[in-house]
Amino acid sequence: MTEAEAANELMRLARQIAHHDRLYHTLDTPEISDAEYDALIRRNAEIEAAFPHLIRADSPSRKVGHDVAASPLSKVRHEVRMMSLDNAFTDEEVGEFVARVRRFLALPPEAGLVMTAEDKIDGLSCSLRYESGRLVRAATRGDGQVGEDVTANVATIGDIPQVLAGAVPDVFEIRGEVYMTHADFAALNAAQDEKDEKLFANPRNAAAGSLRQKDAGVTANRRLRFLAHGWGATSALPAETQFDVMQAIASWGVPVSPLLVRCASSEDMLAHYRDIQARRPGLPHDIDGVVYKVDRLDWQERLGFVARSPRWAMAHKFPAERAETVIEAIDVQVGRTGKLTPVGRLRPVLVGGVTVTNVTLHNRDEIARLGVRVGDRVVLQRAGDVIPQVVDNLTRDEPREPYHFPDHCPECRSEAVAEDGEVDVRCTGGLICPAQRTERLRHFVSRAALDIEGLGEKTIGEFFALGWLESPADIFRLKARRNDIVGRDGWKDKSVDNLLSAIEARRAPDAARLLFALGIRHVGQVTARDLMKRFVTLPRLRAVAERAHAGDEEARADLLGIDGVGPVVVEALGEFFHEPHNRAVWDDLLGQLAPPDYIVETKASTVAGKTVVFTGKLETMSRDEAKAQAEALGARSAGSVSAKTDLVVAGPGAGSKLKQAAALGIEVIDEAQWADIVRNAG
Repeated sequence: MTEAEAANELMRLARQIAHHDRLYHTLDTPEISDAEYDALIRRNAEIEAAFPHLIRADSPSRKVGHDVAASPLSKVRHEVRMMSLDNAFTDEEVGEFVARVRRFLALPPEAGLVMTAEDKIDGLSCSLRYESGRLVRAATRGDGQVGEDVTANVATIGDIPQVLAGAVPDVFEIRGEVYMTHADFAALNAAQDEKDEKLFANPRNAAAGSLRQKDAGVTANRRLRFLAHGWGATSALPAETQFDVMQAIASWGVPVSPLLVRCASSEDMLAHYRDIQARRPGLPHDIDGVVYKVDRLDWQERLGFVARSPRWAMAHKFPAERAETVIEAIDVQVGRTGKLTPVGRLRPVLVGGVTVTNVTLHNRDEIARLGVRVGDRVVLQRAGDVIPQVVDNLTRDEPREPYHFPDHCPECRSEAVAEDGEVDVRCTGGLICPAQRTERLRHFVSRAALDIEGLGEKTIGEFFALGWLESPADIFRLKARRNDIVGRDGWKDKSVDNLLSAIEARRAPDAARLLFALGIRHVGQVTARDLMKRFVTLPRLRAVAERAHAGDEEARADLLGIDGVGPVVVEALGEFFHEPHNRAVWDDLLGQLAPPDYIVETKASTVAGKTVVFTGKLETMSRDEAKAQAEALGARSAGSVSAKTDLVVAGPGAGSKLKQAAALGIEVIDEAQWADIVRNAG
């Protein structure tokens, strides 16, 4: 690897890891497994070791935890930083950790080195500050220096005492993990499903989402638990070793792992690791490894810390658990956006204490890569101990007919295609596909589209189930069902009349909003406005799109001549109007509506003809209002910064777009300066 390649790879890894940190820690919605994340961290560490002079200021090796996102919870600065741990994945790495500690401390071969070893709970890190034995504050780890105040929420966790038992130091911060057991997680998801609310992906996400609630009453209704593994700021220590301090914490009434032991050698450490690994399937909660710590506290102090972790501790991670089973069927599910996802139906198998019956096969390319067919014997792995995935096909060489991925939607029989450069196959049925219809209807009435107040997700679902809403045009026929609606649960004369009035107010919608509302792939708000500025009426746009799809180069050039419209948009428009059912929906809808010609009156301004990007929090106007102002001034509002951007308007909290603007030398102004431009427009 050259130095330039290393620098580029480190930049890519820093961005990628930051993205996954935000999904995991802030949004509680990880999209990769723990093993995949660990691989990214290891790759970053390997390149930094080879090119130490290229270590970036935003390197993952210098970060602890995650940035604290905008939140209704107040912020807390930790008196003693909450660190992360370095990871080991092999026995050899554990041996090197022990040898590294011995070298640092200059211990002679005959000198003993005792370590503690305990299970690593997969939960949310939390620090509990006790003063005179009474709990005064609880905080999440956050970025290691600043976390979120969750004192009120922690007060609802039965494992955490409000007052410690016995004689305790004046100040003592107990640190550990808030977690949820498998049984409590299953009960929570059953309750969520009963209420038709979002299900949690795994116990860790459920615990994190529950602890960080604004309303402590929500936390109280979700059974969380706590296990201590260390401490932070203290006025005094009750013992001189890690093990004895943890025993003192247990005597004060705070739960400590029953699997915490002392180990006199590397062999003892690895033996305990294997013992915990063997017990893992039967444990009531998720663990993802074993943590080793130097037992003597004076040696911990001498060893100190590197950028993000202590030298005296290491996490020995478990490999993902695997099992063999048979694929008994392959079903294709259609998502709300039309994506076709193949799902393998399995002969039930136990993996990591969980019985797995289904596994996602992701997409057409993944099926081809694995060569899977019905009847194949496969190796299954719970990635990150959460998401089942197939990692190997043991019978791919057996002579059998290959699996043929469908080229038509199994729900509506519309064509199913993958766009150039994409692996996902999508149904082109759109508004007539049962799997997509309710989601498309929700989009149609959303604020950025037709903005029909009172027609929310619940109402659309109710009316769809009754057969009253099958296409957007049906919305404008609801007035004929007024008497059917009145008297249903939650519907009275006034609420029905308000809904019907809101619908009638959209009989002459803005043409660009209507175009966006149709949910044509790649046609967002800005593109819809740009298209309507050029073609003025919807019938004219349709005629040009159909001609372009039929091979008319003049029509295609007409579309491509619009700033922001590329081949992908042209293809999407053509495909939409190529489908007879989409044309039928279009004709039916325009039979109900009369959108006026799209004519934008603009004022003379210094930004006319320029591309403007708004980023950060706008304090005096909404983002929609800002975009409307730009359009009224003859400017184009874009969603991302590029070389074509002329001006960036940045509010508080502006992040990557602001940095990108600086790198490209693009002019940046604040909201007050933008207001001056609007005020001075002719």
